[in-house]
Amino acid sequence: VKYVAPRTSIELKLAEIWKEVLSLKQVGIRDNFFDIGGHSLKATSLAAKIYKILNLRVSVRQIFNHPTIEQLSSRIISAVEDQSFTSIPAVEQRESYPVSSAQKRMYILHQLEGGELSYNMPNLMVVEGELDVTKLESACIQLIDRHESLRTSFKLLDGELKQLIHDKVNFKVEVRKVRPEDLDEYIQGFIRAFDLKQAPLFRVQVLEFTSTKHMILMDMHHVISDGVSMTVIMQELFQLYEGAQLPELRIQYKDYAVWQQNEMNQEQIRKQGAYWLETLGGDLPVLQMPTDYARPATRNFKGARVEFTIDEHRSEALQQLAMQTGSTLYMVMLSIYTLMLSKYSGQEDIIIGSPIAGRPHADLDRVVGMFVNTLAMRNYPTGEKTFEQFASEVKENALRAYENQDYPFEEIVETLDVTRDMSRNAIFDVMFVLQNMDQEARKVEGLEIKPFEWEYEIAKFDLTLSVVEWNGQLNCMLEYATSLYEEATIVRMTKHFTHLVDNILAHPHTKLSELSMVLEEERMQLLRDFNDTKA
Repeated sequence: VKYVAPRTSIELKLAEIWKEVLSLKQVGIRDNFFDIGGHSLKATSLAAKIYKILNLRVSVRQIFNHPTIEQLSSRIISAVEDQSFTSIPAVEQRESYPVSSAQKRMYILHQLEGGELSYNMPNLMVVEGELDVTKLESACIQLIDRHESLRTSFKLLDGELKQLIHDKVNFKVEVRKVRPEDLDEYIQGFIRAFDLKQAPLFRVQVLEFTSTKHMILMDMHHVISDGVSMTVIMQELFQLYEGAQLPELRIQYKDYAVWQQNEMNQEQIRKQGAYWLETLGGDLPVLQMPTDYARPATRNFKGARVEFTIDEHRSEALQQLAMQTGSTLYMVMLSIYTLMLSKYSGQEDIIIGSPIAGRPHADLDRVVGMFVNTLAMRNYPTGEKTFEQFASEVKENALRAYENQDYPFEEIVETLDVTRDMSRNAIFDVMFVLQNMDQEARKVEGLEIKPFEWEYEIAKFDLTLSVVEWNGQLNCMLEYATSLYEEATIVRMTKHFTHLVDNILAHPHTKLSELSMVLEEERMQLLRDFNDTKA
């Protein structure tokens, strides 16, 4: 698209907001938001910023329907009604504060037998260069002073869960000299259960291999942090390490928790609840996947993962397919995953859980805490639909889910009064996550810092498909419960998924029932070996 500069004051303001949300230097008014780095998460963030800066409520659906600044500004000009933006107020000091719905969910999950480590958020980094541990510890302490979440603990008071914020907490960065061959043992010893009654729920250790090669081990509990928070923490940690002065935070997580409780009473949330009751009403389908082992009576959270890659050529074609269906890569991948599960289970009513950033207000951009909500994506991959029709349905359902994303998942579970089966998660057993996180190597005065991948043997669900966009290709990972599946089965599943991708790209107008995921060698085996009926 040829660059066309903004012509009106609204287009100018929108261009500024887009540049900020997409981290771009220049945006033209005819650039399509979803072609220049936008996705559903960023669309939510864009809507929140437009409301804050222009005092206009724009829905994620409107951003999908009007994906250029030119289209959106004419939509905005015609929306005359002014809904004034209200900031989240900072609350007065108290002994304790209410918890948010997301914190409550994490607290309950932490209590589950076997779930003690499932909600740790380890982050491991290899550091090349002269690391100054004193400066690192000082940066960590400044970070803890700056973000109340990092000095929060949890306590039941009169039967109600509350968060307590401590003025000061004890914090040290331990340094250990380590031989590379002992690394695994050290990491395993470092990632241990947190006691939610004891702040900080955050720890850092440095392993020293040589004077110029270290590893930073960081771990925190999900009850005080999430993926976006982790990005904020990492950015600020190294800014503080380099001696930067950070602007003061106007509000903290507790202010959001109080605001959320007050907002909860309001009409809007009630309306959202009605949407979920309608979507998840009636008999909920229980996914009947063929497994290698019988399902144990209670979940044990032990897991493993298999990684596979969707190459640049296929990734490019999937992006094209998303453009043709007016959707996003997330929606197309969710459609393919749903179809695969449908082919395995023989079911045409499938619910997949999917996390959403859950920061509905522009004030929450830089606040560290647990905001993530879970959306239950229910879709119907019936055989006579073509893939394109099905992807359009998935898009529509996803947009409706985003419009109702503030309603807490745990409230849905309580309202629906789902019979609790200790061997399964409530409502769905499988998850889908698409991440567009920036995980590049960081440059910090004299240091090169790279993320370190470590095999973390936890599975929160039966199956979780995670997809990360990276260098033009899609790095995929299938995490699975080892109590249900053998590795060989999951490897075969990744091949079926890739085969299904190829078939869909070649025949997007074909009926779902005719799209095969059976590999050629499996087909031959079925025809040749299993069909040899002479015996």
